[in-house]
Amino acid sequence: MHRKPLILTLALALAATGATTAAAHPYGGGVGYGLRAARHANAQYRSLDVALADGFAELRDAAGIACIDNPGVGGMGIHYVRGDRVANPAERATEPEVLVYAPRRHGGMRLVALEYVVLQADWDALHTRPPSLFGQDFELVPAGNRYGLPAYYELHAWLFKRNPRGLFDDWNPRVRCPA
Repeated sequence: MHRKPLILTLALALAATGATTAAAHPYGGGVGYGLRAARHANAQYRSLDVALADGFAELRDAAGIACIDNPGVGGMGIHYVRGDRVANPAERATEPEVLVYAPRRHGGMRLVALEYVVLQADWDALHTRPPSLFGQDFELVPAGNRYGLPAYYELHAWLFKRNPRGLFDDWNPRVRCPA
């Protein structure tokens, strides 16, 4: 006779625990869910025009090169950055600092990856460990890099094009820059 109230009480307790967990982890706490949330939040940028209208601008390296590749290893593509996000040391899965596009064979651009970037000095002033998202530590790119930037942390996430080298590898052999 007391079985139904006990089951109801347990069900309510489990539901309350689930709600608390979701509130504590805005992306569900799981890596897969965080990746899905990032992909969903940035799907609108499949249109480069939408990205440009939202404040992203093409980034060129110190030599004026826009499409970044590493012959024999793979390419990254063309980076579009939002400076206001780079200036903010907070890292959010759904708000990348950089969108990466690959040139299409017959013209146009395809969104292929998100890149998360934070200047090392800004991050290290507030933290003792490197930034991480999706269970991955960011890579440190030292000063004297091809962009002429001070040292920064970065993480690529190939959420819009499969990368045989791995979801978080910098280089994708399926991305090519025109000669």
